[in-house]
Amino acid sequence: MSQNIKDVMSIRDIKITDLSANPAPLGLTAFGMTTVLLNIHNAGFYPMNAMILSMGFFYGGLAQVIAGIEEWKKGNTFGATAFTSFGFFWLSLVGIVLLPKAGDNFTGLAAASFPFAAYLFMWGVFTTFMFIGTLKGSRALSVVFLTLAILFFLLAAGNYLGDAGAGILKIAGYEGIFTGLSAMYTALGQVLNEAYGKKMVPL
Repeated sequence: MSQNIKDVMSIRDIKITDLSANPAPLGLTAFGMTTVLLNIHNAGFYPMNAMILSMGFFYGGLAQVIAGIEEWKKGNTFGATAFTSFGFFWLSLVGIVLLPKAGDNFTGLAAASFPFAAYLFMWGVFTTFMFIGTLKGSRALSVVFLTLAILFFLLAAGNYLGDAGAGILKIAGYEGIFTGLSAMYTALGQVLNEAYGKKMVPL
């Protein structure tokens, strides 16, 4: 009996080390690259095209959902919520663009100015709350979420105003490019710091 007790106690003393990789760089890079490419469109350099939609579906969407699930497995509630949510944001955005083109069953479902503005505004509210959660983390991550919240509110205002909001949408495009680049900087900083085992990129 005493041996069984010792065995149980020794099992309790076993510490499990998490050797899985950090999924945050994948999620941030997927978000950042897709955001840059979309906002080059918003800034007026090229029209909406298959490249943007494919990036939104496969990399901005699916890759972020995968990163969110990996963050959940690592016990990171913030990362799981952020990456999974923004992954599905990209998937829903692709749906908003493509569903009206899918045939007669979806005719008339194209996003009107006010509903689309409301959609973007709610994502801005969500991102603002998530930004508050970054204040205990790195400054680089705080910059990503702050500029993203501003981006959503600019896009919401531009879409709400319709034709009068074209200038705001163009400003949002440039601001969104910065947002995406800041996410890529944060992601690649994490990768390089881990690869070299020291602070190569300040975050």
